[in-house]
Amino acid sequence: MLFQKNIVKKYIGLLDEKLITKAWEKYSSYFLNENIQANIHKIKEEQFQEGFLRELFVEVLDYTINPSPNYNLTTELKNEVGSKKADGAILIEDKVIGVIELKDHKTPDLASIENQAFGYKSKHKDTRLVIISNFEKLRFYIDNAVEYREWDIFHMTLDEFRELYLCLAWTQVERGVALRMKEESVSSEDQITNALYKDYSLFKRVLFADILEQNPTPDSKDEKEWQLLLFKKTQKLLDRLLFIFFAEDCGLLPPNMIVQIVDEWEQLKDLDMDVSLYERIKKHFGYLDTGYQGKKYEIFAYNGGLFKTDDVLDNLKISDSILAEHTRRLSDYDFESDVDVNILGHIFENSLSEIEEVTQQINNGQVPQTSKRKQDGVFYTPQYITKYIVENTVGRLCTEKKRELHIVEDEYLSEQRRQIQTKKRLLDQLHQYRNWLLEITILDPACGSGAFLNAALQFLMVEHKHLDEMEAKVTGSAIVFQDVENSILEHNLYGVDINEESVEIAQLALWLRTAKPHRKLNSLNENIKCGNSLISDPAIAGEKAFNWQEQFPQVFQKGGFDVVIGNPPYVQLQIMGAMSDAYAQCGFETYNKSADLYCLFTERGYSLLKPGGLQSFIMPNKWMLVSYGKELRKFMSKTDLQQIINFGDVQFFDEATIYVCIFVTRKSSERNKEFLALSLNQKTYHGDFLHEVPEQLVCYPSETFSEKEWIIQPKAHFNILQKMQKGVALKDMPIYINYGIKTGYNDAFFIDGATKDKLISEEPRSAELIKPLLRGRDIQAWMPEWNNLYLINPHNGVKGRGIAPICIDDYPVIKQHLNMFFDKLSKRIDKGITPYNLRNCDYIEEFSKPKIMYPNMTSQFPFIYDEKGFIGNDKTFMITANDDTVNLKYITAILNSRLCKLWIWYNCPELQGGTREIRKVYFENFCIPLDADQQTLADLTDLQMQHVSQLQEKRTRFLHKLSNNFEGLKITTALQQFDLMDYKGLMTELKKQKIHFPIKDQDEWEDAFNERVAECQKLLAQINATDNEIDNCVFDLYNLTEEERTNVSNSYTSL
Repeated sequence: MLFQKNIVKKYIGLLDEKLITKAWEKYSSYFLNENIQANIHKIKEEQFQEGFLRELFVEVLDYTINPSPNYNLTTELKNEVGSKKADGAILIEDKVIGVIELKDHKTPDLASIENQAFGYKSKHKDTRLVIISNFEKLRFYIDNAVEYREWDIFHMTLDEFRELYLCLAWTQVERGVALRMKEESVSSEDQITNALYKDYSLFKRVLFADILEQNPTPDSKDEKEWQLLLFKKTQKLLDRLLFIFFAEDCGLLPPNMIVQIVDEWEQLKDLDMDVSLYERIKKHFGYLDTGYQGKKYEIFAYNGGLFKTDDVLDNLKISDSILAEHTRRLSDYDFESDVDVNILGHIFENSLSEIEEVTQQINNGQVPQTSKRKQDGVFYTPQYITKYIVENTVGRLCTEKKRELHIVEDEYLSEQRRQIQTKKRLLDQLHQYRNWLLEITILDPACGSGAFLNAALQFLMVEHKHLDEMEAKVTGSAIVFQDVENSILEHNLYGVDINEESVEIAQLALWLRTAKPHRKLNSLNENIKCGNSLISDPAIAGEKAFNWQEQFPQVFQKGGFDVVIGNPPYVQLQIMGAMSDAYAQCGFETYNKSADLYCLFTERGYSLLKPGGLQSFIMPNKWMLVSYGKELRKFMSKTDLQQIINFGDVQFFDEATIYVCIFVTRKSSERNKEFLALSLNQKTYHGDFLHEVPEQLVCYPSETFSEKEWIIQPKAHFNILQKMQKGVALKDMPIYINYGIKTGYNDAFFIDGATKDKLISEEPRSAELIKPLLRGRDIQAWMPEWNNLYLINPHNGVKGRGIAPICIDDYPVIKQHLNMFFDKLSKRIDKGITPYNLRNCDYIEEFSKPKIMYPNMTSQFPFIYDEKGFIGNDKTFMITANDDTVNLKYITAILNSRLCKLWIWYNCPELQGGTREIRKVYFENFCIPLDADQQTLADLTDLQMQHVSQLQEKRTRFLHKLSNNFEGLKITTALQQFDLMDYKGLMTELKKQKIHFPIKDQDEWEDAFNERVAECQKLLAQINATDNEIDNCVFDLYNLTEEERTNVSNSYTSL
């Protein structure tokens, strides 16, 4: 839905009705004229493009077309980038704010030209509006292709025309009305979603607490089991009430039914009649199950299982006051115009996290209560994700089937369609396709709230509607396939979830999407089921054991599912205890004790496909690179992979930092020679997923991926990174990679230089425990920018190496210092044998060795070689050598090269903002040739360290001079690199701090500044020259061609 209904209603109320009437008369006299419609059907695209723009946009919507003076509409507009042209464009002050793409009636499926239209949009930086039409229908988009508003030009009503005018009339476009409506709709939807979820969650919380209090555990029941049962019944009661709220606002039930029940109950209470409100509500639940015909109103028997008699739920005691207060509050929402089924979908998804949390509390023996954690904020799977996955699985199979049946849409619009033989053939093709479509089977094996099943439902409904339109073109009559929604629910959609409440919510979501007045709800119990999708053995999974062949025999009689889609659970197997061991015994090829549950779901989903079926999941992307993903990579490399998209640092959850991927694969004994792949990143991604991804997907050879790490990069970098597999991986060298010291409370153990001097002056022996400290942020390429910080290091010893723990009593001054923080130190989880000691660190002696140090998270990828005994904090890593065969200076040079930075960019996980996490599990796969001359690069490391050290010294001396002369001067980032600015820039930077050179001293300061800048720039030139020399040596090591070297150098500036 492009706009919220209440927002549209508000803006339509502001329109000038006289202008609407005048425009409607022009519109209806032309576009609703049957003779003109017949002629438009005969005309070709290029013959009527300008005519269409004149008749609709100029005559009706009041645009001025080029070449008239002050025009705001033009035809055949050339893209700002490239040579292609849009059929039309809307301009404001010569800026293209809207593009128009036109086809003739031979393009009945407007979705087929979305990419072309959005391709034009992407070439005009100010464009937000997209309009596409085939002269018979018109679609209007804002910013992206996820949502749109469509009008039937030949069958438009006056009310529909008002909305068209509101969106597209020149006066409205000039004032940005549609853009404001979109912004207000998004804001309104967010506000309504969060407000409704807050009220819904509050109702659930107090209702469940009340049910627990009012219905104590029977003697014959286990307390935990009873509490779990009551929580499930609480959710079911809420599901029933939500359906009623939705149904009474959408015409399925008498309006305000719940409020009337509450009002009647209050009237009875005033008459001193002791009647339970819940009894009154239950009576209406029964009406919804069996039907009711009264004098004042009728209630249809919607049934479907939701309102079927439930002995436990029907016999609960519930406080009247709670039901009255909260049902009134929820009934105040307009579930027809404000709360659409998508908003309810968001609510449902968040309910699932509460269900899991409460279930865990009960099982752990805690007092159960629903979560407040997400009460004020909601995140959910965006529609563009579900739409993309459905279109690339279900949609792809549909396209392939049409091609197999030789269905060519142009034929259904040609004159020959009227001929008897052609007509029969065309209808036979449609009927064959329809029969196939009615039998397609789509599964979500972890269906949760039903988001993917709802997306598949929506796709199939649109596809059937399109078939109706094609058939009408041939027969000349508007034939509509009856009860298509019921058929889809009964025969096409299948879901399984381990959580009973999830199953009920998914069923409710599908009912709300398809419910119609006086039509029974489908019983979904045979299609949406509760069970453990991964285990079929009752001895392991108990009553949740799920045998797919027994549960869905009709599907597996035909070989399995056509499509498996979804968002499988993200749960680490190593925290699942006994269940992880159970999965290990189930024969999964993808099992690894350190892996994640989604790995097993991927394998299970694939196994449930029929030959030729398609599977697509969105799930975390870690498996592509980490060691525990090896089994899944091996498994996936044997499938017929169609495409894979790595989201990189692009987030698809608003409030969850999860790095994900989407894959599509086919079950086939033969693999295609190539597949499509793409890696997104925030720098180049503009937010229009449905358009940008298809445009940027790149073909890769199928043999690209195996059980080794899966890295997606542009083709230009593919061969380079393949060459970088030459040599020995860091993990296979005689080296150690370890992270820095974790203190548990840095404020106690990190000290500055002044404190260090004070402690040593009071007790010289304190120097034994005080070591220079580097934080991750202090590490710059080649040399650290040390901030004069130190670590107090009362280590915990290394028992296996005979290193005794530090006895703090031997260092009384340091103990006195640490005593200032004793309360915090004693409460640390990760302390040593006493609160004064640091946690165990088996490699404590490694810090005193020569080493390479680098930050754990960085966008610059710097490495230093250290022989000064620096200790790193927990935001650093270090590499130390195990024997003399490893030349750490040689490795340092390679790690600081542009080529290594390119490797890190593609192989280490992206965090937001272009930062990479150089975690050991990824970085240890970097390969270095060890059979080459190592001394040249080692010498260049020494030279570069000398240059950088000299540069730092000159910068520091000048900054000290400034600080000594101007009290209170703050050394900003800009001042730290003063040599990159001119004297005027220095003065500007100092003025920001209200610092001015005395007039008499200005010449002296300018001379000193220019002299220092010249010295620094000379050193910078030497540093750059040495960097280039190192880069060329590293290029030689990996045998890069001249073209590849240029590519790396050019790419470096954009990394």
